[in-house]
Amino acid sequence: MSEDRDLAMREIALCETVLAKGGLTVVTETLRDAGNIATWAHYPEGDVFDPATGAQWFYHCHPVPEGETPLEHGHFHCFVRPDGREGPIHHLIAIGVDPYGRLVRLFTVNQWVVGDDWLDAAPTIALLGRFDVHMPRPSYLVNRWLTAVIAAYQTEIADLIARRDRTLAGHTAPEGTAVREDKALEVTSEFIIPAS
Repeated sequence: MSEDRDLAMREIALCETVLAKGGLTVVTETLRDAGNIATWAHYPEGDVFDPATGAQWFYHCHPVPEGETPLEHGHFHCFVRPDGREGPIHHLIAIGVDPYGRLVRLFTVNQWVVGDDWLDAAPTIALLGRFDVHMPRPSYLVNRWLTAVIAAYQTEIADLIARRDRTLAGHTAPEGTAVREDKALEVTSEFIIPAS
């Protein structure tokens, strides 16, 4: 394990440990001001944006089919706006967590899912180091946890972004539909976090 990855893994563990001391998780901290949780809604409202780095994120959850127990409670969509809040927005990765805030999976999505400003794999991968959130809300620990997850899994995320582009290149959309707008293709690559 590289020194940077080891440091990031320790940061993940520290954030989780401090939250757990208060009976909290990254999910409960993200949703603490939410009241009733609505599927598809962004939490926190207005997203989190760090003007110093251009990093931005939101959390949301999807409806659970009746009778199913969800493995994943929801996920954090992570972006970078290299030119500031009014500039283009580029999706890096989605980070799925279970109802207890434990990391479940990392995945990329087709462009229609988040409506970002498209970048091919190489320039997207080059933005990974820009995702660094130092903001107090909704929780400094959640912001540092997300930053550390992206740092710890940077190699896997870079591979997922490259696989995203290969998936799109190999996908045939219905006639008259652009591949990046094909609603039949949502998740373009995925990495399941090994159980510890």
